[in-house]
Formats: sequence, structure tokens, C-alpha cells
Amino acid sequence: MSQASARVGAITRFRTALGDSPPLAWAFLYFFCLLSGYYVLRPVREAMAASSDIEAVFPPAMIGFFLDRGVALNEFTLQVIFTLVFVIMLLLQPVYGWLVSRFPRRVFLPVIYLFFIATLLLFYCMFDSGIAGRGLAFILWITVFNLFAVAVFWSFMADIFSNLEARNYYGYIGAAGTIGAFVGPALTKTLVERLGIANMMLVSAALFSVCVLCILKLRKWAVLREAQRQQASGEIPMGGSVWAGLKLIAREPLLRWLALMVVLGVGVGTLLYNEQNAIARSLFTTSEARANYFASIDLAVNSLTLVVQLLVTRGLLSRFGIAPALLIPGAAIILGFSILSASPLPLMIALVQVVTRASEFSLAKPARETIYTRVDRQWRYKAGAAIDTVIYRGGDLTFVWVHKLLSAFGSSVVFGAGLLVASAMTFSAWRLLREAARLPAERKV
Repeated sequence: MSQASARVGAITRFRTALGDSPPLAWAFLYFFCLLSGYYVLRPVREAMAASSDIEAVFPPAMIGFFLDRGVALNEFTLQVIFTLVFVIMLLLQPVYGWLVSRFPRRVFLPVIYLFFIATLLLFYCMFDSGIAGRGLAFILWITVFNLFAVAVFWSFMADIFSNLEARNYYGYIGAAGTIGAFVGPALTKTLVERLGIANMMLVSAALFSVCVLCILKLRKWAVLREAQRQQASGEIPMGGSVWAGLKLIAREPLLRWLALMVVLGVGVGTLLYNEQNAIARSLFTTSEARANYFASIDLAVNSLTLVVQLLVTRGLLSRFGIAPALLIPGAAIILGFSILSASPLPLMIALVQVVTRASEFSLAKPARETIYTRVDRQWRYKAGAAIDTVIYRGGDLTFVWVHKLLSAFGSSVVFGAGLLVASAMTFSAWRLLREAARLPAERKV
């Protein structure tokens, strides 16, 4: 089959899916705007994290505090950032647990996004006025946003679509996000040096406002699915403990293996990201140039992701289930880190980064999320969110310090350790598949 025929076939299948499932169009728009808005800002985050202007990243008082104790913050920028992110996640997890336990879905979903929109307007003012320490505040904010906003998106999708529908449609929904993730850095690449970083906050806020509209439109299909399957309604509070998500993870084997797989996947990404960050700091001297570089990486990742999602993901999930989609990325990452441990060239690092992130977004992530269509809402909104926030950032925190230790011995040692982590991640994916096989096709709440 030619590439043109494959594209025509993919478009035809997508149009058929839109006709069969009216909520798919709104879910498509929702994820497109969510990741467009995020990826408009992601290059700004990377530029701040790699900035050599320490006063743009950290508040003067914080710089002085560490200098008085003989510590130069510019030597520990990423370690300090990842530590603070983890602390914030620990503090916010019970707040999120309280929100989803005490309020119905129609309240807490819009509230989460409206809060992030309001804070973006605040960041516009901070960057426009050049307030010292704006970099740290923004990096912490966008990291929290990415994890919570994406986590609640997929939890909401599991309220709307059945397991069979998820296997048929999550590839398309993921492609919508990838298109958005392609448009976002393209906007930044085109506009940031012309308009400045501050105005990118307003572009992103407008896109997140569309997400709120999509939530309101999709709610009726979530209610309908719950009524058809006689499931507990998401229009009433879930109740339960604010720490219920972490308790579920500790109790349920499937969630434990899922959490371990996520942590090890984060470890692979963190080791790779830190090496790439060090390269960017040495090669580029301005925030705008670094933002341009990271936008180029994002464009490459999202281009490959989109091709896989449109041509491979749906067929793989619908015909063979989640096993290939979970195991293929592990094999690709093992191969990539094997090459890097022998030859850690900058171009090869960028290439492996593209393959690693693209395989996660196009295959592993949709496969993991289909599992949540077969479990109850406590698992989706509480355990799933805990894995994607506190546990995810716990992995980040662990491996950012591991990288600091290993980097003293050179890039080959870093990537050799990454190879071991990637192998363990693939083993945890295999164990997760064994646990998922025990789930019913549709679990009643």
C-alpha cells in the first residue's frame, strides 16, 4: 500500500469514527487545545531551566540564602527545581483528593482549568515586567499544570468511552493532542522572538478557555454512559479519603506495577533530558535561542508521534490489545540507550530523545489509559491522578539526583544506567499486562 493510500484510508476511518461517536469530535478539540496551549509554553519552560541568567530563574533572596552556605544555585538548577516540584505535588495531592471527593465532576473539572487560566494572566504580568525569580515560579506552575490537566483529561475520557471505544478512538484522540503539540511549538517558534515570552501566556490562556467549553459539551455523554451501564454517577461527589489514591496503589497489584512502570519511564526520560539540557546550556546563550532549539525538538517528536498515531496506534490497539503498544516502546528505548552508552554524540542524543518521547505519546500512553476504562472512578480520578502527579514527580526527583551523581563519570555511564532502567521498565510493563488480563471487559462501579 502506498503512503497516499494509507493516508486516505486513515482519513476515511477517522470520518467514519466521527459519525459513529459524536463525543469524539469534542474530545478531539479538547485534547488539541490542551496540548497546543501547553506546548506554546513548554519551550519557555525549557529555556528558563537552561538559562545561564540565575536571577531570571531564582529569586534574589533564595540565591543569597544558598550563597551564604557556600552553594552556587546555577550548579544545581535542575535538582532544586525537581525537588521543589515534588514538594508541591505532595502538598497538592490532598487538595486534589479533597476536590474530587467533595465536589461533582461538573464542578471540579472546570474549576481546575479556570484556576490555571487565571494564573497564566498573573505570569503575563510577571514576564512583562521582568520580575526576578519568574523562571522558577513558571517552571513549577507549568509542571503542575501538565500533570494535573492531562491526568484529569484521560480520567474524563474513561468516563465517556468504553474499553472497546477507547481501543478504537484513543489513537485519534492522542493524534489530536499531537497535532496540538505540533501547533504549539510552531506558534512559539514563529512568535516568541517577535512578540516576547510574556504574550505567549495570553495565547495559551485562550486555548485553555476552549478546553472549558469542551468539558461542558462532553459532560452529557459521560452521564449517558454511566446511566446505560448502571454505574455510579460522576455528577455526585465520590466521597472517600483524600489519600484514597495512594492507598489504592499500595493495595492493588495492577496499580503498583503501573506506578513502577511510570516511575522507570520517568527515570529514562529524566536521564536523557538532563544530558540534553546540559548541551543546550553550552550551545546557546539566550533564552530565545534555547526556546527555539527546544521547540525544534518538540516539532520532531510530535511529527513522528502523529504519523504513528494516525497509521499504527488504532490498528495495533484494536487488533492486538495493549501488549504491543506497551512493549514496543521499551524495546526501542533499550536499543537507543545501548547505542548512546557506546557513542553519546549530541545528534544521537537528540534522535533518541525524539524516539523515546514519540513512542511514549503514540503507543504507551494510550495503551495505559485504556486500562482505566475497565476500573471504577476511584481508580481513575484518585489512583490515576496520584500516579501521574506525586509518584511521577517522585521518579523525577529520584533520577535528577541520580543523574547528578552519574554525570561526574561521563555520559557513557549515564546512558549505561539508563539502559538498566529501560530494561526494568519493560519488565514492569510485562507484569502490568499479566494483571490487566485479570480485569473484566467493563467493571461495574
